[in-house]
Amino acid sequence: MEQEVFKQRKKMIYEMICDDFYVPMKLKEMAAFLSVPKEQRRDLEEVLNALVADGKVEVTKRGRYLKSSGRFLTGIFTAHARGFGFVTAEGETEDIFIPADKIGNAFHKDTVQVALNPDKTGKRREGSIVNILSHGLLQVVGTYDSAGNFGFVIPDDAKIGRDIFIPKEHSKGAVSGHKVVVELTDYGKKGKKPEGTIVEIIGHRNDPGTDILSLVRAYDLPMEFSEKVLRQAERVAKDVSGADMAGRMDLRDLQTVTIDGEDAKDLDDAVTLTKEDGVYHLGVHIADVTNYVQERSALDVEALKRGTSVYLVDRVIPMLPHALSNGICSLNQGENRLALSCMMSIDEKGRVIDHKIAETVIRVDRRMSYTNVKKILEDKDPAVLEEYRDFVPMFQRMEELAALLRKKRKKRGSIDFDFPETKIYLDSEGHPTDILPYERNAATKMIEDFMLIANETVAEDFFWQQMPFVYRTHDNPDSEKIQKLAAFINNFGYSIHIGQEEIHPKELQKLLDKIEGSPEELLISRLTLRSMKQAKYGVISTGHFGLAASYYCHFTSPIRRYPDLQIHRIIKDCLRGRMKESRIAHYDKILPEVAKHSSETERRAEEAERETEKLKKTEYMAKRIGEVFEGVISGVTAWGLYVELPNTVEGLVHITSLRDDYYIYLENSYELMGEATNRRYKLGQKVKVKAVGADTMLRTIDFELAEE
Repeated sequence: MEQEVFKQRKKMIYEMICDDFYVPMKLKEMAAFLSVPKEQRRDLEEVLNALVADGKVEVTKRGRYLKSSGRFLTGIFTAHARGFGFVTAEGETEDIFIPADKIGNAFHKDTVQVALNPDKTGKRREGSIVNILSHGLLQVVGTYDSAGNFGFVIPDDAKIGRDIFIPKEHSKGAVSGHKVVVELTDYGKKGKKPEGTIVEIIGHRNDPGTDILSLVRAYDLPMEFSEKVLRQAERVAKDVSGADMAGRMDLRDLQTVTIDGEDAKDLDDAVTLTKEDGVYHLGVHIADVTNYVQERSALDVEALKRGTSVYLVDRVIPMLPHALSNGICSLNQGENRLALSCMMSIDEKGRVIDHKIAETVIRVDRRMSYTNVKKILEDKDPAVLEEYRDFVPMFQRMEELAALLRKKRKKRGSIDFDFPETKIYLDSEGHPTDILPYERNAATKMIEDFMLIANETVAEDFFWQQMPFVYRTHDNPDSEKIQKLAAFINNFGYSIHIGQEEIHPKELQKLLDKIEGSPEELLISRLTLRSMKQAKYGVISTGHFGLAASYYCHFTSPIRRYPDLQIHRIIKDCLRGRMKESRIAHYDKILPEVAKHSSETERRAEEAERETEKLKKTEYMAKRIGEVFEGVISGVTAWGLYVELPNTVEGLVHITSLRDDYYIYLENSYELMGEATNRRYKLGQKVKVKAVGADTMLRTIDFELAEE
């Protein structure tokens, strides 16, 4: 249904339900009453479900629709492998806990109606699921197990918790051990398993690459581009012509470099830097992807659907076809390229005193790697200094400017978490051979500093222009979580100032400075990070708490993030004088959904990336059972200790394996304490562990404490 028609129908149905003469009806009864043809009944159900989701209408247990009394909330149900679950309701600050006996027949990711438990006196809100409005999971990935005339699929996602029954005629010829995609035909109920039809056989679980491909399917990540999209990419990816460059600011004479990882292929940002009379002139030049990806084209529709590129351990699933991302939109050395540039004049206090955003043409002089820039700035490597001698003065200026920008950000309270990322090395068959922490160096931090200042400058510019825009926002933490953090760090002699139930980011940044180099640094850093909310995209500039920035957006990566691409389109409309009333109305209409969808695809990508890492880490440890490692306690729970190794692998020491005493979990201090011995295990403590188990299906690693 078109949006306007949908709105009108919602209004009409709601008014009818609110009428004093209305008698609560089921869907079929309402369809008959309104003379809705059978083929349009799904549209009516969609309207009713939208009203329920808005909290305006309720559904009784017998399926009758009536005006909301405010007793129920509507949200998405997230199941837990241990039987209970949570419901995330729109507009609610915290999830609602659903005990195992109150779930009913709800399935993971269902949209449900929840009745809150009015008798709950504890900290956490509890509820009961009273209605299932719609199913969120249509397909499930798992391992097929044949049982003669039928079979079962054991879901990869432990949250699903139930095997899926497969009649023989719907097995597609699968054999035991096949990884498959199942389309659910029945979601089951008490005493009856869910049922489904196999629609795809991914491969045998022992075949190389099947494990990652199964995760790709589980997260519904689109792998292949359609022929139409690929043809369009090839058609538009022409060399830059004189006509393309006409009317653009020509910056090809500026000394220009890209700085990326050695194996990067989509180079979407380049930098230039000069200094005159104590003022730095920084240019951040971003590939003009919108020149090739026109609004509403097949390329644009596909890019919006994907939302982001996804970086898995053995592959990249790009947002745009390679003809664009690795070709004409990549700022390759020695090639004329179209760009959108943010050119900033920055004084010696790190303040942007002037800026200009323009459509430009650039030519990169050198493609630099983080490693070689580090060798120039930190290691002073003679051979590398000689190789890049013409560029060394600019890199030294860059180091100066980055330090100024970082100092200014730190002064205002920007929080800089410096946890190591993971680099997993695989052999030709996709098996992990080594896992190492990937530390940021001077070069990576420097480029981050330049991208941050460009993102802030662009966001502030368009905020004051009052144009429709997509901002990157990060809300203040929940006061309850901050109060808990404050109480915990007090045990170590630290404190943070909380004013009127809110905290300024500077307080957390000061805390991180105080703990730097201390035994409890890792512990407090992790807890501080956990107390914060997730960043997201939005159309209102509410600020970025973590960066202590009033205005922030994502402008610098249009090859791999759709919000950046959308922002470029808005900027170019403004630069070209096309931002008339009709265009403003167009953006006002589409941007809220663009921001929401982009936040969702970002979460999906992050989860998929995290799960593929966990999978390969588990596989790596499965070959090291019995080996002893040194690690740090990274988490303490009632069921045991999580221990992280220097290579970022994390495993669980289950409480039942601590046989020297009966251990009690002390929630306030995040410790396990032996009842008889008073021995304590706490976050940040160094321990030796032995690898005793690794389950690639569940992606879990089990440790036991080793003898000291």
